[in-house]
Amino acid sequence: MKKFSKAEWGWIFYDWAQGGFSIVIVTAILPIFFKSVAHTAGVSNANATAYWSYANSFSTLLISLAAPLLGAIADYRPNKKRLFSVFSLAGMIFTLAMVFVPTNQWFLLLAIYTLGAVGYAGANIFYDGFLVDVTEPDRMDRVSTFGFGIGYIGMVIPFIIVMILQLTGGFGMLDTLGIVHVGFILTAVWWLVFSLPFYRNVHQVHALPPVAHPVAESWRRVKKTVGTIWEHKPILWFLIAYFFYIDGVDTIFKMATSFGVDLGLTTTQLMLVLLMVQLVAVPFTLGYSWLAKKIGAKRSILVAVAVYIVIALYGVTLHSVTGFFILGFLVGTSQGGIQALSRSYFARLVPPESANEYFGFYNIFGRFSAIFGPLLFGVVTQIFGNSQLGIASLAILFIIGGGILLKAPTAATAN
Repeated sequence: MKKFSKAEWGWIFYDWAQGGFSIVIVTAILPIFFKSVAHTAGVSNANATAYWSYANSFSTLLISLAAPLLGAIADYRPNKKRLFSVFSLAGMIFTLAMVFVPTNQWFLLLAIYTLGAVGYAGANIFYDGFLVDVTEPDRMDRVSTFGFGIGYIGMVIPFIIVMILQLTGGFGMLDTLGIVHVGFILTAVWWLVFSLPFYRNVHQVHALPPVAHPVAESWRRVKKTVGTIWEHKPILWFLIAYFFYIDGVDTIFKMATSFGVDLGLTTTQLMLVLLMVQLVAVPFTLGYSWLAKKIGAKRSILVAVAVYIVIALYGVTLHSVTGFFILGFLVGTSQGGIQALSRSYFARLVPPESANEYFGFYNIFGRFSAIFGPLLFGVVTQIFGNSQLGIASLAILFIIGGGILLKAPTAATAN
């Protein structure tokens, strides 16, 4: 089997670099810290969970509205690399800025997090689009799943460091706030250092000819591409299916910690579950690459969707720490695989010279859908005062998405 090139390795290692934000900030430290700050300010657990959901929805809305135009602009060399750098560096800077937020300013904390999340999500628009530049179509499933697999290892290391600090009380030198701040700093530095191979070795190969007015021309192309997507049934059906099932995936990931807090799990128990999820995800994500070779990427995605239906429904029955560990294990088996194969499957559907524009729509369907999952979770949780019913409500997203994908026509280039 052919070894990975420098460009492929550079692309893969960005998943390693950004992993700290997704687990240390989005899933582990910040939700717990935010709920503590909000509770001190007199906000109930249910309302704090809802506000966290709304913040995630709002950050997703901001980047989703801009994604297609940004993607279209990036198709003109050298805009893709420049835009990637701007958004990724913004994410790092706002992550570091959370260190300086006063502990009684829970709303400001959410606002800074929202800006950091916009940088993180915006960089991923261009990162995903670079897949067509670093490898060939027949290697996309392998490169994409390996990226997610490496990414989980990259998540685990900073997470373990933070968990050790938590368990040892900062070795007697840091209080809880100090540990949180170390988590923010570590995440930003980790993100920057391991992004360097990407900045150095990944370059835009497929690009459109230069134009005098790239923004105006990009807007014209976006409007034209809407019609093209409507006529290209495999792309259209896939994006609609993706809209639903990835919404559920993202919501479960973002709300898992708050859900665990509502069930009464301690911070240590939550961290152990999150660590287990990452460790389980590494071999299972790589396993989905093997599965895609055997039965095709589309069928493999449907397998992952079925697992998530079980996860959402199982959430209703949770009444113990053991049950939450089982839930975490199930998430670990399919979280990376469904995202990696969705990315590589879509990359084979679209023209490589316009990949960023199409990935802009891929992101607007994925990110914009993620407004509604957290919103659904938050509303159901507030109405019934029960986050177990909130997670169960997400099953409908997987059922709809899986059903549409099952009936979707398959392009010859997709599998």
